Amino acid sequence: MRIEVIKHSKKWITMSTLFTLIYLALFLGKGLNYGIDFTGGNLIQLNYEKTITLSEVNRSLDKLSGEIPQLLSTARKVQVSQADNNVIIRTAEMKEKSVEKLLKEMEQLGKYKLERSETVGATIGDELKVSAIYALGIGGILIVLYITMRYEFKFAIAGILTLLHDIIAALGVIALLGYEVDTSFIAAILTILGYSINDTIIIYDRIRESLKKRSNLTFGEVLNKSINQVLIRSINTSITTLLALVAILMFGGDSLRTFTTTLLVGIGVGTYSSIFISTPLVYLFEKNRDKQYEPKKDNEDESNEKILV
Repeated sequence: MRIEVIKHSKKWITMSTLFTLIYLALFLGKGLNYGIDFTGGNLIQLNYEKTITLSEVNRSLDKLSGEIPQLLSTARKVQVSQADNNVIIRTAEMKEKSVEKLLKEMEQLGKYKLERSETVGATIGDELKVSAIYALGIGGILIVLYITMRYEFKFAIAGILTLLHDIIAALGVIALLGYEVDTSFIAAILTILGYSINDTIIIYDRIRESLKKRSNLTFGEVLNKSINQVLIRSINTSITTLLALVAILMFGGDSLRTFTTTLLVGIGVGTYSSIFISTPLVYLFEKNRDKQYEPKKDNEDESNEKILV
């Protein structure tokens, strides 16, 4: 299988830019649904001896919502896993007395074991947001330095633009779905950074090796040849990873939903971008190199042979 990526560079870049603007609009328009890790609040997890339904939990919480505003239906989030009889309740930050009332009310549904009762302050949530931004920023800078030292600065710029495309895609899809964002989401974003840049660097390595051979190919042809040489490898690796993620999404439960969905989107889009964005960007930045790698004409070869003779 051979695809002409470089020949249609402008088309790929235009299409990717359009989709990036759509993802960005979703992210800025809807915003992320921050969990208590970022906004502050309470998380209570109960493990019941018998099966509990979501409607039963909500009825019990509605009884207390008059006394405890944080338990109003618009302010709380409840997850019920009937497979293991787990109930997870997320609310805005409550006082200790309110938590005690909540736990006492939940006893009316049956015996349970208190698995978790955590409180996260808003200040800690703000610190987590800042730390997440720093982590992404430092990661991006280190990637630029690495690619610049190993290849060239223009390669690094193309790589970073590709990573931005992947991150914005993940942010846009999670914003559209309305999934709750917690610290595991940041871990997923950092994983996407590593996975996507790994695919890109494999292509860059093949480009560097091909350029050293100084074959009678233009710069664009060298890039296209390099992409096709690693194409099957990249697709097979991504499919294997995506199958594992689908299994986790199906059987991992709600707690892993945001993390797994983010990885699914990021790795899927990252495979596309490493092929159809990063290398075409390199070509657009380095178009003048085509002159350096123009194939020799037949008459030039003949004249050179005569001189040698």
